[in-house]
Amino acid sequence: MRSNEIVSLTRDCEAVLIPAGTQVTLPAGQQVTITQALGGSYTCYVEGSLVRIDSKDADALGKSLQETSADSAELTGDGTVDEKLVWEQLATCYDPEIPINIVELGLIYECAIVPLPEGGNRIDIKMTLTAPGCGMGSILQADVASKVKSVPNVTDVNVELVFEPQWDQSRMTEAARLQAGLF
Repeated sequence: MRSNEIVSLTRDCEAVLIPAGTQVTLPAGQQVTITQALGGSYTCYVEGSLVRIDSKDADALGKSLQETSADSAELTGDGTVDEKLVWEQLATCYDPEIPINIVELGLIYECAIVPLPEGGNRIDIKMTLTAPGCGMGSILQADVASKVKSVPNVTDVNVELVFEPQWDQSRMTEAARLQAGLF
């Protein structure tokens, strides 16, 4: 969802400066403009800067927590992972500056399900960023890992940031290029 809703924070709130990735604390009463609310996080404009506010702090914005996990899916008796659910969870992760999910942006280079000898499954993901110097890499990695770990029978997630091959707009889906106005 894109909006330009102006709200005052109801309490002190942790945020991350975009694109630097620096943690900041916004004080109660601070006015912010919500510019993007996708995948459970919020991108806000505050005093000349963009910040990302995590879903756990939605209440500070006067919002309720958005459910984006696969918790409602049932465990399979054979312990396998439904790859479709993994990709659905990946599609709930958004670049905080671009209102397009990371799958449509073409940031996921590899996603492999690895059955573990001790039981359970690890998901190995190789992803990139739209810009190599972006400070949001660790934030996006954590978001991906958290959401994919909610998939039934997933016991571990390994998200590796890679920069070869370098990302470019040709990796975007046609729908994403249309949405971004790149045609």
